[in-house]
Amino acid sequence: MKSKLVLGIETSCDETGVALYDTIEGLKGHKLYSQIKLHAQYG
Repeated sequence: MKSKLVLGIETSCDETGVALYDTIEGLKGHKLYSQIKLHAQYG
């Protein structure tokens, strides 16, 4: 069976997440960028 890579991207108004998934090996990596700390100073 040949492996396939899937790139997942999720975005919202203050967060962006990405993940790379291999159909044979599973999750290869993921990263989340958030602006929550930046927005916290404004309440």
